[in-house]
Amino acid sequence: MPIARRGRDAVGVRKLSSWVRGCWYVTRQEEVKVKIKDLNEHIVCYLCAGYFIDATTITECLHTFCKSCIVKYLQTSKYCPMCNIKIHETQPLLNLKLDRVMQDIVYKLVPSLQENEDKRIREFYQSRGLDRVVQPTNEDSVAETMGLPYSTFDHSKAHYYRYDERVSLCLEKQSSGKEKNKHILQQKYLRCSVRAEVRHLRSVLCHRLKAAPTQVQILFNNESLPDHMTMKQLWLSQWYGKQAPLILNYSVKEKRR
Repeated sequence: MPIARRGRDAVGVRKLSSWVRGCWYVTRQEEVKVKIKDLNEHIVCYLCAGYFIDATTITECLHTFCKSCIVKYLQTSKYCPMCNIKIHETQPLLNLKLDRVMQDIVYKLVPSLQENEDKRIREFYQSRGLDRVVQPTNEDSVAETMGLPYSTFDHSKAHYYRYDERVSLCLEKQSSGKEKNKHILQQKYLRCSVRAEVRHLRSVLCHRLKAAPTQVQILFNNESLPDHMTMKQLWLSQWYGKQAPLILNYSVKEKRR
């Protein structure tokens, strides 16, 4: 892999990026060859030890990983696996950003990597009889959705939570005495987006039970849940490793006459 030697001031990833973009200015007639193994520390994922696929960078510390690797890792941790810095107190996925420049560099440096990855994706969809999902190449029109798939139809007309990961819930009434048989849900099992918050569930309960928002509380282990808590936060903090569905309780206060 021939590259022109520019000077000692360009090092590391900056040198790779400059070379890939064709920004090198030849000041000497000397050429050197660089082996891929000498660049591996810059283009290999720390978690899977493979070349970056959908390179994703943590904005707090700028360490880069495969997207699937870091997203899976952060399901059980909120710290960077390399430097152990706290990424975010409650939602570390918010501090991840796709690194398209790094991914372009990896694809140019590693022969056939992009072709093999495209082939693997095609085989995955074909084996399951699914339509191929593609990502737009125009960066100006791409939202940083960190995991929502893209396809050819108009997503602006689709439901906001259409492609979210789902969580299964069971809503049991917490009651005793005279109120035991009142305000019972006919259908206590449901599936919803992991981004749904407790306040959304409360609104659904109010509608189904024909009760005012001030009457309904959602509880876990006899403790009232905050309205802003998402189902993913609740699952990871209280139900991780257990079988679905996640069991929640609700209580309904009677109106004062």
